[in-house]
Amino acid sequence: MSTISDSVRGPWSPDSFRERPAAQHVHYEDPAAVEAAVHKLRSLPPLVNSWEVERLKHLLSEAQEGKRFLLQGGDCAETLDDCRASIITSKIKILLQMSLVLVHGSKRPIIRVGRFAGQYGKPRSSPTERRMVPADGPEANPQELPSYFGDLYNRPEFTAAARRPDPDLMVTGYQHAALTLNFIRSLAAGGFADLHHPEYWDLGFFDRAELPADLREEYQRTTREMGEALRFMEALGESKVETLTRVEFFTSHEGLNLFYESAQTRVVPQWPGHYDLTTHLPWIGERTRALSGAHVEFFRGVKNPIGIKLGPSAQPDEVAQLCEVLNPADEAGKILLIARVGAARAEEVLPKLVEGVKREGRRVLWVCDPMHGNTQSLSSGLKTRSFDNILREVEISFDVHQALGSVLGGVHFELTGEDVTECIGGGLSEKDLDKNYASRCDPRLNYRQALEMAYRLARRMSR
Repeated sequence: MSTISDSVRGPWSPDSFRERPAAQHVHYEDPAAVEAAVHKLRSLPPLVNSWEVERLKHLLSEAQEGKRFLLQGGDCAETLDDCRASIITSKIKILLQMSLVLVHGSKRPIIRVGRFAGQYGKPRSSPTERRMVPADGPEANPQELPSYFGDLYNRPEFTAAARRPDPDLMVTGYQHAALTLNFIRSLAAGGFADLHHPEYWDLGFFDRAELPADLREEYQRTTREMGEALRFMEALGESKVETLTRVEFFTSHEGLNLFYESAQTRVVPQWPGHYDLTTHLPWIGERTRALSGAHVEFFRGVKNPIGIKLGPSAQPDEVAQLCEVLNPADEAGKILLIARVGAARAEEVLPKLVEGVKREGRRVLWVCDPMHGNTQSLSSGLKTRSFDNILREVEISFDVHQALGSVLGGVHFELTGEDVTECIGGGLSEKDLDKNYASRCDPRLNYRQALEMAYRLARRMSR
């Protein structure tokens, strides 16, 4: 492994990232407005607390040993408009249903982490977008505007006003994240997520014709068997039943906007060091993981568990260096390596990465993100993903880790509890996509596809 520069290991503060080159940087026209928004965020209460962060880190350390399994899922990019009870509830319900299936199949506790309450930023392949827009005459004119980077930065409408980066959206995003978290916590406190009552999670789609009868019957059988098992354990006086049936939810998002992240980063009385309290589990994206970049500089200084997205260009030495910089003490539960290499290249790329980490003796949690490496553009201009390719990458990942004596400890999906038509397969063909293609960014699994995916995973894990 090549030597890590002393500059990468230099003094750290929540603002030291400002001295580093920032990939996916969005230019704000008014620096004073940025500082005003950061000052406001620093004065507001944290969105999560350090006890929750440390609790998640402990659970992730057990997943590293194969004792638990991580289910991470949610929207590719949240929108402020989606901060509604019905939409939040549907996300929670599909994650609960999937986790119930995985608990039943794997016989392992599931860690539930949602891509919500902060997933308002989205990296883009280009800082600008060019479209043909109507003109006064019969012909359209080309217009180039800043790309839509998510509701934390700007708005999706293709107008100069909407696409202008607005630092006040950081405060608005915080407010919507707080509302989302408050609602999720009230649901959990009210018993909504108790495994004794999976009927609370009914999305109302079991009687729809598009849900296959065998999938509906299998889920109903799963809930029935889980209920019988819980009642049997309680009849025996099993003291762990309450622990087993209490469902915890944690939040995650890509830590793209470092002004937003740093403003909520602080020291707490209970633990040494700094915590990023915008979320329990931030991750560094494929486009922002440069060792000398601003994002690695910021996240090397916080105590949260950190995810690192690894695409097909990732090299073993690079991954080892990232682990060293972000987790020099090799703390358990600290680093998640989220591979997103694509089904077509998984057998080629993944073994080299797994073997490289094993050689270094690093403690990490390997997670499969089978969504991002399997995106394809159609002739219509729509982006989609194939259910079969998504499943194939997960299966290859299980096979690679098993062959190398490693552990695949989790999966990371972009999904929704809504009846969208964005991914092909699992009951949808290309001609179905325009029925309800609702995503502003990347295609997501719908409720039927997500539930079917959970059963495919459960069967694989039960071997």
